[in-house]
Amino acid sequence: MKPPHSIQITAVGAYAPSKVITNDEMAELVDTNDEWIKSHTGIAERHIAEKGELTSDLAYKAIEDLLRRSGRKATEIDGIVVATATPDFPGFPSTACLLAERLGSKGPALDVSAGCTGFIYALETARALIAVGTMKNALVVGAEKLSDVINWEDRNTCVLFGDGAGCVLLEAKEEGVGIQDSLLKAEAAGSASLTIDPKERHITMDGRSVYSFAVRTIGETIISLAERNNLKLTELDWIVPHQANQRIIAACAKRYGIDQDRFYLNIDRYANTSAASIPLALSEMQHKGLLKEGQSVLLVGFGAGLTYGGTLLTWHQS
Repeated sequence: MKPPHSIQITAVGAYAPSKVITNDEMAELVDTNDEWIKSHTGIAERHIAEKGELTSDLAYKAIEDLLRRSGRKATEIDGIVVATATPDFPGFPSTACLLAERLGSKGPALDVSAGCTGFIYALETARALIAVGTMKNALVVGAEKLSDVINWEDRNTCVLFGDGAGCVLLEAKEEGVGIQDSLLKAEAAGSASLTIDPKERHITMDGRSVYSFAVRTIGETIISLAERNNLKLTELDWIVPHQANQRIIAACAKRYGIDQDRFYLNIDRYANTSAASIPLALSEMQHKGLLKEGQSVLLVGFGAGLTYGGTLLTWHQS
């Protein structure tokens, strides 16, 4: 089968729970304060799902947003790939299958687990399935209910995370450039530095190790994708990173000589939503009119595993 000429993001959607917890409210739970959290992370508030609101519920509302904004119908969806570290069920069925049931889809449905890099991994998985003709399009979803795996008494981690979901529609097109290149990597020797403890079901993190890993791999990914596609860093219109810590982005930009203004950040309002952070940012950027036809956009993620990766694409208005 002849591969499609171009595989493009043609629609975006997002959802964040209505409940918001500010830094001042976090200070009522643990020994911290607004100034410390902002200065060390850039976070001002985070969205937290209600007790009965599951990861699949967050994802479904993001998909509803995508369908509403794009004018598409659920019956047009060929497949679903979900990136999450907090599935409704610890084993099976997959969150993607739960979504397929609600959407009435009978195409491929699978979950991808790559921590905060999950959306990048899921995007490339869906692109490969489209390229070989398994499906013509796919919903690629990043969704997390991290509030379920936070130790609310650990001030080093509980201030960092939030809940939310974002998604894109990935489609084969006859014209345009779409996704140009991708890079997926893992340094598994560092896996113990960021885990969900199997007994306590809480996030545990060696913050210093993860920080150093993130600064280095974000920079290496950006430089690698730009160089092998003959792009100067100044030709990148937007870099959309996983939203983990504002200081990580600032340190990376300084070390690798990248204009910090090219990074789109919204961590101040969402905190770290893991696999949901990149599609949440893309959705917000489109809503604000920041994404223009023909722009070069580089998505870059890093997270548990330890995994990292990036996607270089040309943006097309749907």
